[in-house]
Amino acid sequence: MAKLSPETAQTIWDLQHQLLEIIDTARTLELSLFDAFGETEDTIPVLDELQSIAQQAIERFSLFSNLQIRVANTQPPIPPDIIGIVDRSIQTTQQKNPALNRSIQEITQEWRLS
Repeated sequence: MAKLSPETAQTIWDLQHQLLEIIDTARTLELSLFDAFGETEDTIPVLDELQSIAQQAIERFSLFSNLQIRVANTQPPIPPDIIGIVDRSIQTTQQKNPALNRSIQEITQEWRLS
């Protein structure tokens, strides 16, 4: 069984934790917005955006889970193409997570939700 470096494995775990927080926050905010204002012409685009944010985080989380399983099923050494996919996925997620969090913060402020 092949293994990622401890640093890479920890980075993935940290990113997955962040992704779970994004999913939870987006879903909680979606419910709060719906409970406070209902489904109106004004809220529908925001509810859709929150669903999109959660879905993006779910997809990234699943990608990391699948990559970890793929690595575990690989005989050492890990093929360079898999390492490349892992590295690109980490970089993309590190860039994307702050944007997802910013979107959540903007919606929270705009709609005065906590």
